[in-house]
Amino acid sequence: MSRVRVHNFTISLDGYGAGPRQTRETPLGVGGESLHNWFIPTRTFQRINGNAGGTTGVDDDFAGRYLEGVGAYIMGRNMFGPVRGPWPDDSWRGWWGKNPPYHVPVFVLTHHAHPTIEMEGGTVFHFVTGGIREALERATAAAEGKDVQIGGGAATLRQYLEARLIDEMHVAISPMLLGSGEHLLYGLDLKALGYECTTHVPTAAATHVVLTRRQ
Repeated sequence: MSRVRVHNFTISLDGYGAGPRQTRETPLGVGGESLHNWFIPTRTFQRINGNAGGTTGVDDDFAGRYLEGVGAYIMGRNMFGPVRGPWPDDSWRGWWGKNPPYHVPVFVLTHHAHPTIEMEGGTVFHFVTGGIREALERATAAAEGKDVQIGGGAATLRQYLEARLIDEMHVAISPMLLGSGEHLLYGLDLKALGYECTTHVPTAAATHVVLTRRQ
């Protein structure tokens, strides 16, 4: 049975999953890229980007779970790109080049219809205008028994958390402050929503927390 998972979503000490003022030059907002200083050196990240080497250990162990048993992804429109409002054309095809790292169907939440985009390596971007539940239904069907991963960003994760649709969420807490941006948990009562902390592992670069939804 498919589970709905989140992996490697990183927040600052003050709870922000991205910095302010996202642009093509700063896709994670001002200061947001530094959140991932724990992830970028790992062997997993280097392998995803076609490089050899990289660090091993606890950070890489958590990072590597991102790739395990996932049959489809869901992401918000802001994670797909910086274009706002109605799509002006079909020229924007994501941040990741011709061969994105997903290699499975990806369902992008949007208010504006957009044709499906087929990329190299098996990644296919589908655009969903019917909301989070429609996206999850379509992603679950496409995953064919494997898990569905919610990639982000923070606003998308908040919607799925509020609806109690995420089964397990790995959050890496980076030892830095952003001050503003996209906050992950502000105003959410995770305990009332049925979530509990089932794993808590600190490293020199991050604190890894896994939240699990009680059945």
